[in-house]
Amino acid sequence: MKNHFTPILFAAAAAGLFSGCETTNTGHPAGTVPYAVSIETSDPGSRIEVDGDYVGVSPLTVTVWGDKDGTFHGAGDGHTVFVAYPVRAGQFVQRKVFLNGGQQFMFGQDDRIPSRIYFDLNQKPEGLQVILPK
Repeated sequence: MKNHFTPILFAAAAAGLFSGCETTNTGHPAGTVPYAVSIETSDPGSRIEVDGDYVGVSPLTVTVWGDKDGTFHGAGDGHTVFVAYPVRAGQFVQRKVFLNGGQQFMFGQDDRIPSRIYFDLNQKPEGLQVILPK
């Protein structure tokens, strides 16, 4: 007698393994909690982006969805990136990158979510900087 349940169980297990994070109807990953992050810049009025999405101008407070232990939730490419753009000539684009464990299957490193992020727009970035067009 042939077992008809084996293919169904295999398909269900594969779907669970490869499905990634479940999201709720509010748009944030299930099991996450909101954290308020205050963003300030040396000159007010800087355009702020989080993971490539415009969130407002500084100073502002954004909501970041993280894990219950206070770390960034693993998703995407493994990083959560905050960017502040210059307000006037002679300033520089600033980036702060936090690990969120997204690329590391279950055991990735997650950075703690800070309550405040400060960008000094006058600080020249170190190393090679590549700015791609949007």
